Parts: sequence; C-alpha cells; structure tokens
Amino acid sequence: MQFPGERDGRDNRQVAVPGVSLLLASTTSTGVIAGAIAVGGTAVTLLAVAVGRRLGSSSRISGEERMAKLVQDLDSRMAAMGRELSEALDRAREETRRSRFLGELAGSIDLDDVLRRTLDAAGALPGADGALITIDAPDSEPITAATGISEEEAEELALGPPPRGKRVRSMSITYEPGLEPLPGEQPPIRVGLAIPITAELEPVGILSVFSRGEPGIFSDEQLHALEDLASRAGPAIENARRFREARQLADLDALTGLHNRRYFHETLARECARAQRYNRRLALVVLDLDDFKAINDQIGHLAGDAVLAEISQRIRDVVRSADIPCRVGGDEFAVILPESAIEDADQLYRRLQERVSTKPVAQAGRMLLSAGIAELRAQDDAVSFFQRADDALYRAKEAGKGRVVASSATQAPDEPPAASGLVGR
Repeated sequence: MQFPGERDGRDNRQVAVPGVSLLLASTTSTGVIAGAIAVGGTAVTLLAVAVGRRLGSSSRISGEERMAKLVQDLDSRMAAMGRELSEALDRAREETRRSRFLGELAGSIDLDDVLRRTLDAAGALPGADGALITIDAPDSEPITAATGISEEEAEELALGPPPRGKRVRSMSITYEPGLEPLPGEQPPIRVGLAIPITAELEPVGILSVFSRGEPGIFSDEQLHALEDLASRAGPAIENARRFREARQLADLDALTGLHNRRYFHETLARECARAQRYNRRLALVVLDLDDFKAINDQIGHLAGDAVLAEISQRIRDVVRSADIPCRVGGDEFAVILPESAIEDADQLYRRLQERVSTKPVAQAGRMLLSAGIAELRAQDDAVSFFQRADDALYRAKEAGKGRVVASSATQAPDEPPAASGLVGR
C-alpha cells in the first residue's frame, strides 16, 4: 500500500500533509505562532488516524512503529518551527523598535535627549548590562552619560578622547576581575565593546557597552548593531551639540561673558518654581557699581566697558559653582544662589565687595558695590522675588555707597529696612 506522497521503497517514505501551510510574511503576534503549532498538532493527529485505518492486521505492529516514529519526527519539526517563529517575531519587534528609535533620534535637537535615546538603544543589545557615551567638548570637560552602571563605574570605565585614527573600527576591552562581590552586590564589569562616534568624518565621541558576564559575550552581530547605532547617532549628536553651543552663546552677554538678562529671568523663574515645589531655600543678590556714570563721563565708554568686563571676571572668581551670575543691564548684576539663605547672600556680597574694592579696576581705580539681597518667601514668584531684591538695592543706593540692604523674609511691607554695611534685619 502506498500512502499519499509516499515514494516506492520501504526506506524512502515521505509523508506530505496536504492542506497545511503557514504564512509568516505578515505575522506580528504570538497568537499566530500558537495557531500554527495547533494546526500542526491537529494534522499529526488526523494523519495518525488515517494511517491506523489503512494498516492491515498483518502489518499492524510494523505500522504502529512507523506511525510512532512519524509522529515523533513531526512533533520535533513543529517544535523547531515554533522556536523559529518566535525568534523571527522577536527580531521583527527589535527591528521595529530600532527603526522607531532612529526616526526619533534624527528629529531631536536636545543633546540630553539624544544621548538618553542612544544609551537606551545600546543598553538593549543582547548581553549588555550597561552603556556609556562620552562626547568630546573642545572648550570644556567631556560630556558623559551612562545607563545600567553606577557613577563610580562610569568614572572608572570612561575612556579618553575618541581615537583620531581613521581605521579604528572598534575596541574590545577586558577588565581585571578585582575583588569578589559581597552578597547582594552586582558582579563587576568584565568586558566592554567601544565604537568611535563620528560626524562629518571627524570623531566626536565614544559609545561603549559593558557586560558583567564572561569574555566573548559580544558577537559580531552585536558589533554590527552597535556600529550601525553609532553611525546613526553621530550626526544627531553633532547637530544637538551645535544647537546647545549656539543656545549658550545666545544666553551670554557679549561684553562681560556672564549670562544675560533674558537668561537671568528664565532661570530665576525655574529656580523659584523648583524651590517652592520641593520646599528648598533660594537667595538672590542684586548688585550695582557705585558712581559708574561718572566713570563713563570721565574716561569714556570704551574704558567703561573694560571696567564692566573686569568686574564681571572678579564676580566669576568669587561665586560658587552652583551660583548663577548674570548681567541684568548696564552696570547692574545679579547672582542667583540655589539652596541658600539670606545669610549666604550677605557673605557673598562681602566677598565681592572685598574683591572689587581692594584692588584698582582698570582705569577707574578703587570701586564699591551696593547690593540688595532677599530670600524666597512662600508667597513669592519670580517677579515679586526680584522686585524685593531690586527695591532693597534702591534703598542701599539712597543710603550711601558700598552698602547692602536685606529684604528680610520676616519684615513687614511698611517696615523701614536697615541700611548699613551689615545685613538689614
């Protein structure tokens, strides 16, 4: 007896299952995989029944053996097909996610957003436990961002400037194991893979992925994926970096190099909102050069510009890294002091006064600063906060030269403030 699709000869039998086909071209859900496997299982069952009916009593034993082997073979094939379908679906999902990421990456001009998206994509590579990106900054410290690793690890693992060699494709890194981790601690980083990031054929940074597993975990497939990511991210990073530089230049006062008036008011509004939201302290110093108009009249406006530039440099030398010095107009300056009280503002004024008054300034000689200081109140917004400090400065100017007046948080609106070399209470 010859089954449908069976070749002649006992050892060359092939069984075809008519009517069963799997269409994968447009498959995008695991439901199709389950359905395909179910159809295969049904086909195996029907085939078993058909074969059993056709076997005669004389060949029942040998037919059952052939049937058992046939069912086992088909079952193995269906299981393999299910795994292939699942892997294909995972690859399709990864390609869709990567395509969406690349489209979003190209449309962003915010550097922090571009770096975050790049890191997310790099950290999602199979075998990667963390990712680090370092961007070269010509006039400042390199910009670094990381995901999946601690700040200490990022500092330890960060590579230097991007390699200048045109032929550098990738760098495989093996790290010394170090001490065994304590219970509950993550194992140390053991291997890394670094790819130069280029834009307009010039290196702009390095993209690295790291693993806590054994060496050899990163295959050629991961290397190609990381190279593709770096090549796509390079132009987006360069565009975002140029936009940030242009924005920073737009935020700076051309004469003094301090932040300008627009930046001051935007930042003050942001810092006020943050301090109010998180119940943090915030102080403000508004400064004015005494008798600056007379200096302009005596030595000219160009020399007066030199005086402003030197005063600005002395302000930069005195303020803390967290403070935000600005030129708000003419010879008026302001310093925003996050996480600070009115006593901190008073101390800053005294340091500034000492730096300005103890050494001649350009052609103007010895100069003095008057100041108004204030601390943020619960009912303040950015406008009222600045107005209180500015009003305090006006009262300091009326009281004489080299004075500071504090708009105290406890002072009633009609209470006359103190004006002297000490903070008003």
